[in-house]
Amino acid sequence: MRCLLCENLSFQIICKTCQATLLVPSFHKREIEDGFYNYSFYTLSELENLISSKYYFFGDKVFNILAKLSFEKFASNFEFDERVIAIPIDDHTRHEFSHSAILAHALKSKFIQPSYNTLRASNIVKYAGRDKEFREKNPRRFKLTNFYDKTTILCDDIITTGATITEAKKALEKKNNKVLFSLTLADAKL
Repeated sequence: MRCLLCENLSFQIICKTCQATLLVPSFHKREIEDGFYNYSFYTLSELENLISSKYYFFGDKVFNILAKLSFEKFASNFEFDERVIAIPIDDHTRHEFSHSAILAHALKSKFIQPSYNTLRASNIVKYAGRDKEFREKNPRRFKLTNFYDKTTILCDDIITTGATITEAKKALEKKNNKVLFSLTLADAKL
C-alpha cells in the first residue's frame, strides 16, 4: 500500500518516516472552564485530513497510529495516586469502529483504565462546521451508564468550542465523578 501522507510504498497506512517526522506530537493546553483544562497533541491544521479518515473504512488504522504516537505516549508518563478511568466521549460505532474508543484504549496503563459504553449522546447532531451558539442550542444530552464515584479523564478527537467536553464533564459530575481533565488529538483553535 501507499502512505497516506508521502505516497511512498509502506507496510502501514502511514509510513514510519512520516510518523517520525510529520506526526511528532506537541502538547497544547487550553482552559475550558475555570481550572478545567483540555490537553491536545496537535493543531487541527496538522491533522485535518487524517481526522476526517474517521468517516472511512480505513480510519481505524489511522486513529490507531495517531493514538499510539500521542495518547499511548502520554499514558506511559502519567502517574496518579489512584486508578483513573478514561472515558471516550460518545464511543458508539458509526463507521465500523469508534475513534474515541481507540483513543481511550491507547491510554491503558498502570494508572489508567478505559471504560467503554459509559457516556453516550442521546442527540446525534453533527457539530462539524457549527458555531458555539448552535452547539449550545443543540446539546448532546449525554446518558451515563451505572458509573459513580470515579476519577476520570475524558477523551475525544477534536476540541473546537469545548461545548461537548463541558457537557460530558457535567454529566459525569452529576453522578459524583471527578473529571481531572480532557485529552484530544487536535485543537481547532490553535
